[in-house]
Amino acid sequence: MTKPLIVVTGVQGQLGWEIQALHGAFLHQYDFLFLSRQAMDLSAPGSITEFFSRYQPAVVINCAAYTAVDKAETEQALAYTINAEAVAVLAQQCATAGTRLIHFSTDYVFNGRGTEPYQPGDATDPVNYYGYTKREGELLALQYHAQTTIIRTSWVYSSHGHNFVRTMLRLMKEKTSINVVNDQWGAPTYAADLAAAVMQIIEQPVQHNGIYHYANKGLISWYDFALAIRELAGLDCAIHPIPSSAYPTPAKRPAYSAMDTSSFETDFGIRIPDWKESLRTALPLF
Repeated sequence: MTKPLIVVTGVQGQLGWEIQALHGAFLHQYDFLFLSRQAMDLSAPGSITEFFSRYQPAVVINCAAYTAVDKAETEQALAYTINAEAVAVLAQQCATAGTRLIHFSTDYVFNGRGTEPYQPGDATDPVNYYGYTKREGELLALQYHAQTTIIRTSWVYSSHGHNFVRTMLRLMKEKTSINVVNDQWGAPTYAADLAAAVMQIIEQPVQHNGIYHYANKGLISWYDFALAIRELAGLDCAIHPIPSSAYPTPAKRPAYSAMDTSSFETDFGIRIPDWKESLRTALPLF
């Protein structure tokens, strides 16, 4: 008898890679199909329709996204196609096929002027084009498919791919001192933690739809994050705190993007680890 199918897009990215790495420990009652950009190209949404003409998955975990925050300011058409238009097509196809959709979004949907961790239902107001496209993707996914679970996450890192932890480790080994911004506040997310949580969500008999927040516990600045990386890696590079104004980027970043994860923990019954606990687990894999 054929097992129901779980399709994971964006397998070349950090989260998709982590799901592929650990899926064998979960969900043995399903078959998995991992799709690279070549297998399903969200920049050409017609490839989604073509895929669904051949497969009828039980679940789609959409890890594919345009994530180049600064380049999105100039590559707006491409960013919108991948993060919004393609998500709409994916949601429509999932709705028609009766497929559950799990989709990921970002803390960058908020403007960063908050002073308390953002709730999933709080007003959004992106300060860059990337955040705008991700918010549009959220709205379109929920508009076209009621069985959609959206998980906003932040500051994602993994032993695979490009991320802050990998960059810091490289710079701290190459240089005697570095500068890191200390006026942007949020929480890191170890992609392996989120990947395991997604597997547990699918295993549960009750499906919770709508928007949720997932990030490791705690509130830190990028500077704090860099200090912890140095400490746990046993490096001795000097780290100097600087304001964001001293490190201008094409895309503005929210100054404060802490997200309240309590509804995620309550509805799914999943404990989210502390950020430093997860960093300590992750670093030996880098």
